[in-house]
Amino acid sequence: MTTVLAIETSCDETAVAIVKNRQVCSSIIASQIPIHQQYGGVVPEVASRQHLEIINQAIAQALDESAMNWGQIDGIAATCAPGLVGALLVGLTAAKTLAMVHEKPFLGVHHLEGHIYATYLAQPNLDPPFLSLLVSGGHTSLIYVKDCGNYETLGETRDDAAGEAFDKVSRLLKLGYPGGPVIDKLAQTGDPQAFALPEGRISLPGGGYHPYDGSFSGLKTAVLRLVQQLEKDGGQLPVADIAASFQETIAKALTKRAIACARDYGLNTIAVGGGVAANSGLRKHLQAAAAEHNLQVLFPPLKFCTDNAAMIGCAATDHLSRGHTSSLTLGVHSRLPLTQVMQLYER
Repeated sequence: MTTVLAIETSCDETAVAIVKNRQVCSSIIASQIPIHQQYGGVVPEVASRQHLEIINQAIAQALDESAMNWGQIDGIAATCAPGLVGALLVGLTAAKTLAMVHEKPFLGVHHLEGHIYATYLAQPNLDPPFLSLLVSGGHTSLIYVKDCGNYETLGETRDDAAGEAFDKVSRLLKLGYPGGPVIDKLAQTGDPQAFALPEGRISLPGGGYHPYDGSFSGLKTAVLRLVQQLEKDGGQLPVADIAASFQETIAKALTKRAIACARDYGLNTIAVGGGVAANSGLRKHLQAAAAEHNLQVLFPPLKFCTDNAAMIGCAATDHLSRGHTSSLTLGVHSRLPLTQVMQLYER
């Protein structure tokens, strides 16, 4: 059994967890959402300062909650890419320091690989190959998971990620930040068929559409024009119906591409990760479509859909058990393709 203390500070959650293989021994998440709500989105400098203030306390709490000591920890991990550079540096520096002080191996983990491993926390017997649908505030991708560190991107959004679209439409409807939870809640009281909105297909040269790639910027613009027209016509804006129609469009678009991709590549399991994996509309549509095509669809527990350190620790235990460790000179990357994840390790 391999035990890792992991740190996640890629955006606006300061998270520390201790994970033994695929078992969570402790998980601490300090969200900064109340702080960033007043700005309508994440302010990088504010996020970095908050991480600095909270990180030591979060580490101590994770150790206390697990009832473990440093002698029981086999390695120290931290998210190193992608994310906000200043925020990533806080977690990476803390992890490197702990690794040196306690003479433990250090591992830099790719944030998106963490989201893939979030499913393992609830499904410890899951093994590749399978298709991963990563849907978050910054990424929307279909990933062919072949093995630990071996990934192939089969499809992705060409512009706004799904979570980003939720935030922008929420701001447009004056619902606040973050957009995903508030739109999901409001959509429960609205009519998803009230307004026809574009799913954002990508045209191919010579005709037809890309089967797995998509676009959400056009959907966002369509909602903007709809709101402008409704406001021009007068009367009360049907916010719940707009939210429901918007959510329905995104859920259907993601479901169609994920199911088509899994079937085309002969993959029987779709594992969903990222903040949008908590969306009730996506869960409903994807589960129904998967059952229709005899596919298995897996979602992480809600607490592991958004950013957390347990998923980072889960990925790190797998890498460490295979002898993968990172250099203490490893830096952070605001962008790094998931396909390049093994560049983070010395083997």
